Amino acid sequence: MRLSFCNDLGRHGFSWIVDEPMTRTAHALAAAGNVWLVDPIDWPDAIDRALALGEPAGVLQLLDRHNRDCGALAERLGVPHLVAPDEVPGSPFECIAVKRMKRWRETALWLPETRTLVVAEAVGTNAFYTGGKDLVGVHILLRLTPPKALAAYEPDRLLVGHGEGLQGAAAATGLRHALRHSRRGLPQVLVRLPFAGRS
Repeated sequence: MRLSFCNDLGRHGFSWIVDEPMTRTAHALAAAGNVWLVDPIDWPDAIDRALALGEPAGVLQLLDRHNRDCGALAERLGVPHLVAPDEVPGSPFECIAVKRMKRWRETALWLPETRTLVVAEAVGTNAFYTGGKDLVGVHILLRLTPPKALAAYEPDRLLVGHGEGLQGAAAATGLRHALRHSRRGLPQVLVRLPFAGRS
């Protein structure tokens, strides 16, 4: 499994990504001397870099089925493992209820200070989401009913669970376009889907 760093946020954190068709992406977010691991994949280089940012405060699993290495890392670090939480005590994060269904419970994070939005599954930037055309795409199973809760946010940074993030004007523009045109873009995603894993 090949991994690499991406989304360098300076003192606020970074991401790391798996070189695979689904481009699973994990994040370390730092604030006030603490660091939280978000949907982490256990990569020693990333964990060491994260711990250099601050005291470990928790492991956040933003999607109920995004188990990844969340539980094992939380146990190793001796910190809480929160699954699709409604709040993260002692943190600067606002929790956004993206989906609250029996088989899909997902929370997104909003960091007001840096205008950073973190979304695990509802939107992404890899070809499975975008059809190889747009900056951001809505998950194929949500394209007919896009996550309205995210429409209230205009991020300067968009971090996702599948693909590299976006910074600057592209973050807000890409998210807004994805949510507004999710139904219209469904055919291009369906056509692209069999080939998405090759890109």
